[in-house]
Amino acid sequence: MYFCVLKVIIMDEQREKGYGHILKYTGIFGGVQGLNILIGLVRNKIVAWLLGPSGMGLASLFNSSVNFISQATNLGISFSAVRHVSELFDSGDEARISHFIKVVRGWCLLTALLGMLVCVIAGPLLSSYTFSWGDHTLHFVLLAPAVALLAIAGGETAILKGARRLKALAVIQIYSVFAALLISIPIYYYFGQSGIVPVIVLMALASLLFTIRFSYRLYPLRLSGVNGILGEGMEMVRLGVAFVLAGILGSGVEVLIRSYLNVKGDLDIVGFYNVGFMMTMTYGGMVFSAMETDYFPRLSAVNKDVALSNQTVNRQIEVSVLLIGPMLVALLFVTPLLIPLLFTHEFLPVVDMMRFTTLALYLRAMKLPVCYLPLAKGDGRSYLVLEAIYDVTMVGLVMAGYHYWGLSGTGIALLVASVFEFVLVYTFTYVRYHYRPTPFVFIYSGVHILLGLLAFFLVYTVHGWGYWFVALVTTLIALGFSLIVLHQKTSLWTKLTTNLKQRFHG
Repeated sequence: MYFCVLKVIIMDEQREKGYGHILKYTGIFGGVQGLNILIGLVRNKIVAWLLGPSGMGLASLFNSSVNFISQATNLGISFSAVRHVSELFDSGDEARISHFIKVVRGWCLLTALLGMLVCVIAGPLLSSYTFSWGDHTLHFVLLAPAVALLAIAGGETAILKGARRLKALAVIQIYSVFAALLISIPIYYYFGQSGIVPVIVLMALASLLFTIRFSYRLYPLRLSGVNGILGEGMEMVRLGVAFVLAGILGSGVEVLIRSYLNVKGDLDIVGFYNVGFMMTMTYGGMVFSAMETDYFPRLSAVNKDVALSNQTVNRQIEVSVLLIGPMLVALLFVTPLLIPLLFTHEFLPVVDMMRFTTLALYLRAMKLPVCYLPLAKGDGRSYLVLEAIYDVTMVGLVMAGYHYWGLSGTGIALLVASVFEFVLVYTFTYVRYHYRPTPFVFIYSGVHILLGLLAFFLVYTVHGWGYWFVALVTTLIALGFSLIVLHQKTSLWTKLTTNLKQRFHG
């Protein structure tokens, strides 16, 4: 009897710790993401003033080229290595961990050299296809070190993620965003557009230095015993390649959609679509930002245990839905104010599209944690197939949506595509990985989705002061429901009241 009671107490403490951990680090990385967005807005305003539209466009082209080459040549090690490091970290075998760290670093050095070589060789091709004026081959040659620095930094970041150094990762992100501000402004001020290439390289170098400051302290760089390490880690590379291919496929789909909208509509339509897609995905990203940094390593560590995998996935879904639910209700109401504030009144036609894509974020909160299951289990082929099916479906739906209903139809299409992917992912993982959602997943999600649909109905039927009254009431109901549940799941309310009392009496 005593041991039964003790087991219940331990399980309750683990439940409390599990939900509290997710809530804590979702809040930390969500806050960091919000800080990144805020500083990014300030930086973009200043850079736009210093460089002008043409300079901003030039910087965008160089950055996108560097990122594309980096993603195409890094073999996805910055992502796939997390799974293996996390498993070894939980095993506690320091010798195996240290050896695998050498494997990761060896492969990252190889991909860094490969990325540099590709950037140099492809320089003339990139110059001719990216620019319709001048010869920019030398610029791409000078950007080659940035590709290498990103590859090495990606490997070191994967090591920190696998070893659960979450605070270090948050600090690195904060340092990097401030470094970007401090590096770019003086150089652009004195050198104008001539400083674009040096800024990109220096920002990549700063990010690497911040990262190795923590990773080398955790696992010092050792060159002994490195012979033959490239013969190991092939499972990591195979999973990484699947992740890269899925990313390239997704990028291709986005290019195809934008090209279609440009042909059937015009550049304004493409601009509206970009703003609507970016706004909703960025907003949701503040909640989802902890997925890859915190959630994926935890899921990878328990991927061989079905019960623990299900528990990890379900807790992540519950917390994600409870956090994002009130935000989405508020977003549905304030979108007409937000668009002119961040852009101009010319972008108001995107409001209807954004409201449909906002509804899609409810499903994204429910399915994104499940989407990580194939990657956590090393099943790269299944992940690639699922992504390919979704991408093909989304292209067809967006094209049909725009053809029949214009810009709003693209939002409807993205919502329908999310429903399709939700059903596909849940069915596939139910059969292949024996994933079983808890009733709480559907209860919490159902309540917030109903509140979201209510808000969606109200924004089109209520006007004047009544609009803002129902906006406030609906948002408070969604917020109140989430706080009550989180209070039950964690000691959230106790911690908040304790902190307030300490501040008041202190």
